[in-house]
Amino acid sequence: MMVPVRCFTCGNVVGEHWEEFDERANEGDEDPQEVLDDLGVDRYCCRRMLVSHTDLVDVVSPYQ
Repeated sequence: MMVPVRCFTCGNVVGEHWEEFDERANEGDEDPQEVLDDLGVDRYCCRRMLVSHTDLVDVVSPYQ
């Protein structure tokens, strides 16, 4: 899960791309730039949000 869901700069929804981006770029062997191109994320600010995001939800709330 990506928090925040929207780009801070332009307000576009970027959270919907997080799961696939994380799978393909961070855990796989694909280049993050190519993954973002495939997902249709064109704006620099949105790309920055996805590339620099760190998932802290599991760290902050370890209990279900």
